[in-house]
Formats: sequence, C-alpha cells, structure tokens
Amino acid sequence: MMKIDSTHRLVDLDPRDTQFYQNPYPTYRRLHAECPIFKWEQYGHWCFSRHEDVNNLLRDRRFGRQILHMATREELGWAEPPQHIKVFTDHEQHSLLELEPPVHTRLRGLISRAFLSRQIERLRPVITDMANTLVDGFADQQEVDVLAAFATPVPVLVICDLLGAPPEMADQFLAWSHDHVAMYMAKRDRAIEDRAVAAVSAFSDYMRQLIAARRKNLGSDLLSELIRAESEGQKLTEDELVTTAILVLNAGHEATVHSLGNGLKAMLERGITGPVTPELVDEILRFDPPLHMFTRYALDDIEYEGITLKKGETVGLMLGAANHDAAKFSNPEQFDVTRTPNAHVAFGAGIHFCIGAPLARLEMQVALEVLCARFPKMSLAEQPHYKDVYHFHGLEALRVKLR
Repeated sequence: MMKIDSTHRLVDLDPRDTQFYQNPYPTYRRLHAECPIFKWEQYGHWCFSRHEDVNNLLRDRRFGRQILHMATREELGWAEPPQHIKVFTDHEQHSLLELEPPVHTRLRGLISRAFLSRQIERLRPVITDMANTLVDGFADQQEVDVLAAFATPVPVLVICDLLGAPPEMADQFLAWSHDHVAMYMAKRDRAIEDRAVAAVSAFSDYMRQLIAARRKNLGSDLLSELIRAESEGQKLTEDELVTTAILVLNAGHEATVHSLGNGLKAMLERGITGPVTPELVDEILRFDPPLHMFTRYALDDIEYEGITLKKGETVGLMLGAANHDAAKFSNPEQFDVTRTPNAHVAFGAGIHFCIGAPLARLEMQVALEVLCARFPKMSLAEQPHYKDVYHFHGLEALRVKLR
C-alpha cells in the first residue's frame, strides 16, 4: 500500500486507497518509525507526522495560511484563478481561516468575543432541548442511522440559533455547506466549482438580508454580537460579516458531525455509553479526529530539519498522525477516556487555533450525553465505513441498535 524511500524521504501513498483511509493509523505508526518527515508524492509537498513538528509548525510564524500578501502570483509561478470561480475566491479573501496578521489579528479579536466560553455556555440548555427533540423523532425505532438522524442535524440547528436564522433553514444551510466544502477536495471538476459558486452566492445573499434585519433589532445571537463588535473603532465590514457567518457554518458543521460520528463509533466499539466527561470528548478528538491534514505556506525561504523550503511552498501538517505519536502520548492506540493531560492538535495551535473549540466541545458533550442517557444499551448494528475523503475523516453512516 505504501512505499517509503527513507534515503530521499519520499513516500508513495495513494490517499484514496481504501485500506488507508478506512484506518490510517497503522500507516502513521510506520511513518513515525521509518520516515516521519517526507515528501508525499501524490500531493507533491513535504508532510510532517510527529506531534513535535506539527505543534511547532502550527505555531511557527514563518508559515501561514496565506501567501499572496507576501508574494505575487507571478513570483510564485501561479496562474490567475479562473474567472468562473471569482465569486468564490473573492469570498475567501475575508475568511479568518485564510488570513494572516495584521488583518487576522483584527478580525479574530472582534470575532473571539462571541466565542468566549461563558458566551457559549448559555447554549447548553438550547443544545439539550434540540438533541432531545431529535431523539424523540426516532426513539420508537429499533435501529437508526444516528449520523443522519442525529449527528448531522445537531450542529446545523445550533448554527441556525447562533445566526438567529429559523430552524427551517437547516436543510438549506446543509446543502450550501456541502457544495461549498467540496471545493477543498483534492479532485474537483467544473460542476463542483459551479455548485460552490452558486452556494456562496445564495448564502451570501441570504446573510445580507439577515444582517440588514438584525441591525434593526439586535438580539443575543452570535450575529448580533458580531454586528456590535468593535475594536479601536473598527467594525467588521459587511463582507467580513458574511464570510464569517459562512465559515461558522462550514467549519462548525462538518468537523462536529465527523467528531460525533467518529466518537460514538469509538465508544460503542468498546461498549462505552457514558459518562460523557470533558476528558472523554477530548479523547475522541485525539483518537479519531475529523481533520487529518492542515496545509500552510512557507512565507520565506526556510530551513527546517534539514529540509530547504522555498517561499510559497506548501507543507502538510498531519493532525491525525500527530495525535497518535507515541513520543507524546502513552499507548496512543488505546482509547483512554481518562487521559489527562491530552495535548491533541485536533483544533490546531497557534494563531489559527480553532476559535469555535469551546462550542464544539459543548455540542459534543451535550449531544452524546443526551443520546447515551436515552439509549444506555445502544450498540453498533453493523461495521461503519469512512468516506473516501482523506483530509475530512468522517463516516458514511453509523447504524446503531437502540436497545
């Protein structure tokens, strides 16, 4: 499945190999032992699998999510993006995930107020009610796909509440989110690009209408907090507001769905149905995280661990591999619900540490608490399988016997 040239630090590994994406952790063990820093031939860039390297590079300001503030496309040898995706690329220019200081510093400072733990904690009873309502919808069944019936709707309903949008918008938000994130996949075609552009346009139009209405009647939702947000007299622009709202949906939904599904799978494979502690939630995130690779650009010519990286080169930081590094975690293949401390990197690190981490942890704890309390004898109905998407590590379905 994998060929390693340790002398030249080259790895030949198809990320779409079923055996790999269904269970990448044995591959990670081998990489840690034989070639922890390597050039992945299929991606064409250097990758780092050790926890120490991933953690260091996430915090290293010589690397960034953006490069065009430091070099022109001509310098980098990049072609101009196709005109037909201009709406999408213009939108991404305002994404907190893609920005670097000083713009990133200003935006994160404004946005972080709405994601403080004390602000998020007020959602606990709201999430509890949502989770119980969803469970009521399938409580009389013997068997259910909890990924579709529970894990998928919980985060999007929470996001509707955060944005002050009616819950009836949940299905439309989901459709827009799926079309949008398809642009980040390794292989995409014109049809995928056209759907992503349409999704960005439609969601942006909807958010502008919602923002206009909220300006006249501010509430306690996140969107109202963002509208209120000020720092040194600078407010978020409307374009930044719109892009942030879309980022809240895409980042807050996809990752939480995968975390809930992957986590419940790990629990049920071991007969665990509670208690759902903060330690359990963090072990889920370490053991089988929703995102396995996070890329960054070298912002200058850099030497790191004997590797020469040129300005503009991409590096791959392997979050899933870092979380299973035996040099950092004792018995990393063991699902230890009491593990503490737990220095996983599922949320990243440094200036791009996930701003929604408190919300994600709360959603996971409350949703799993409700599910386990309602069905303490639930068990897997069949062996679940992961989607053929290496970066976004999540299940196709999770069929569970409720009794």
